[in-house]
Amino acid sequence: MNRLQDKVAIVTGTGPLIGGAIAAGLAAEGARVVCTGLDEDAVRQCVSAIEKAGGEAVAALGDVTDPAHAREVVELAAARWGRVDILVNNAMWFHKRGLLTMTVENYRRQLDVILGGAFLFTREVAQHMIGTGRRGSVINILSTAAWQGEPGNIGYSTGKSGLINFTRSAAMELARHGIRVNGFTPTATLPDDPERARELAEKMAASGEYRMDFQGLLPMGRLPTPQDYVPAVVFLASDESSMITGSNITVDGGATAKYWPWLPGSEGERTA
Repeated sequence: MNRLQDKVAIVTGTGPLIGGAIAAGLAAEGARVVCTGLDEDAVRQCVSAIEKAGGEAVAALGDVTDPAHAREVVELAAARWGRVDILVNNAMWFHKRGLLTMTVENYRRQLDVILGGAFLFTREVAQHMIGTGRRGSVINILSTAAWQGEPGNIGYSTGKSGLINFTRSAAMELARHGIRVNGFTPTATLPDDPERARELAEKMAASGEYRMDFQGLLPMGRLPTPQDYVPAVVFLASDESSMITGSNITVDGGATAKYWPWLPGSEGERTA
């Protein structure tokens, strides 16, 4: 399909899970993609996968908190393909600590990656779009942890929650330029690879300080994989969503809509 034919996308944090799947999904719809991140192996694997599938992609290694890196990525996209149409702010640093155990330095670092990175890349991309008279779409990857109180994950939850109103504020400021800014909310995610999915499911099920039953409490009865997210992100990136801005699409199997005491996995509940 070619819903994004000839468009150019920048995706930050193109690791092997959500970011890589989104980058590949955009490329499958015709977009040319700049894959960014700190992990050289992960970024280059993402580029290689896109190219093997017949798409176009280029790697840009760097730290999203560095203003020079954000500027260089936009310049790379413009020099190589002449434009930037789509930005997906996915970069994050997952350092799971609680209020009582997280260091000030790590808290600030996590917020800088999640919020600072989104600020820098959105600003650079928006300035380029405005300067070239081009409309575009910015998509900020949120989390169910942005909408609910998760114990023991204070920096991540705070950063992702901050992205909610960053999305709204940027959307209002950029609307007059034809630039749309939206959020996309995923949840706990299993890899597409069955073996990695099994390992991660076991890790999630392991008891810790705060008991979590990710799969058992999800109304849809299973955790999503990255491929479950791709259609929604492609929609937000495409012209099909041309009147959607300052909004959010959630793909979480019903997690954030569930009435809190209900146990969806209880006996007799599930028929599918």
